[in-house]
Amino acid sequence: MVSAIITAAGKNRRMTEDQNARGLNIQHKLLLELHGKPVIIKTLENIKNTGVEELVIVLGNFSHEIEAVLSDYHEREIKIIFNQDLNVELSETLLNGVRNVKSGLCLCAAADQPTVSTYTLNKLIKALDSKKNMITILAREKTGYLDSTEGLGMPFVCHSKLLKKYLPDKQDNLNPILNNMLENEVIFYGVNPYNSLEEVNINRWNDYIAVLKGTRKD
Repeated sequence: MVSAIITAAGKNRRMTEDQNARGLNIQHKLLLELHGKPVIIKTLENIKNTGVEELVIVLGNFSHEIEAVLSDYHEREIKIIFNQDLNVELSETLLNGVRNVKSGLCLCAAADQPTVSTYTLNKLIKALDSKKNMITILAREKTGYLDSTEGLGMPFVCHSKLLKKYLPDKQDNLNPILNNMLENEVIFYGVNPYNSLEEVNINRWNDYIAVLKGTRKD
C-alpha cells in the first residue's frame, strides 16, 4: 500500500513579496500557470501517474482558492483535508496528512514541486526496501546512504508509522525532524534527481520563471 500526501497549506509569503516588489497582480504560487495548467495540477498529475493507491492533499491558507482549482480539474479521487489552525508548521500539516491515510508507505511531496517527475517519484518508492526504519529522499548533493540531512526535504518516502512516531508535538519545519530521525538511527537513502530542475521548489518569482523556462509544454 502506497499513499501520497501533498502539503499545500503555506502562507505564500515569499511569492507575495516578490509579486508586490515587481508590481505584479498577487497570485498564489500554486495557481500560477505552467504551460496551460496550474502548478498544483502539474504536481498532482506527476504523483497520480506513479499509481499510488490513495492521494491526500492538505490545505490551510488560501484553501478556498486552491480547492476551487482542484474542483475545476475534476480531481474527485483526491481526498482533501484541512488544517484546523492556519498558523502551523510543515510538520503539523504533514502529520494531519498521515493521520488521514491508511497504514503503509507514504510518498510525501510539496505541492510547489511540479518538476519532480513521475520517473523520479517511482525511483523513491522502489528504492525503499522492507525496513520500516528507512527513508528514501530526493538527494541534493550526495546520493546513496546518507550521514547528513543538510538541505533535505520533500519529496521522500517512508512508512507511515515512522511519521507518526517523529512528527507529533514537534511544531517545526521538516529538516530538524529529519535530523532527529537520523540521530536515532533511521536509515536515509538519497535518490539522485533526473535533472537540476527537480530540486526546485517554487517559493519565489525567480523560481517560477526558472521552472517555466526550463520545462516544455505537454
